[in-house]
Amino acid sequence: MSMKLSHQLVTERAFVHTELPAAIASDALADEGGARTKVDRSFELPTGLYAVTVGAYLGYLAVMGLGLSAPGLAIPMAIFFLFVIAGFGVPALWVRMKPDHADRPLDWSAFRRDGIMTMTGRMGASAATVQVVILPVLILGWGVGIVTIRAMIG
Repeated sequence: MSMKLSHQLVTERAFVHTELPAAIASDALADEGGARTKVDRSFELPTGLYAVTVGAYLGYLAVMGLGLSAPGLAIPMAIFFLFVIAGFGVPALWVRMKPDHADRPLDWSAFRRDGIMTMTGRMGASAATVQVVILPVLILGWGVGIVTIRAMIG
């Protein structure tokens, strides 16, 4: 439950700390001295999974564009293609930026051996692959199904 606290009660019981704890103060001083922050932009996934994801989304757009082709859809489909390319291209370029970091996307052997660490714990390679690829593959399958139904109905 919540209750309203009066200003007087808060000022009587509040503790005011004027100094930083030693660990925080030493980190703050180190940051002021020009120490660089460690940046990990690799997302700990192999490039192949990234490529499969991009390919599935572009495949969906290709299936829908070719299967439901109409002159009025040319410009929207081109815009969708550009959004997907930009949406996946910018993070791909982001990984290649060079702010003094040694992190690279995992190669397949390291991914299969170690898996990846998630917020809920370590995940094996097969489970991580399914988790990453399932949505794009389902969307591609949905597009194939829509185009198939459209072709059957006429």
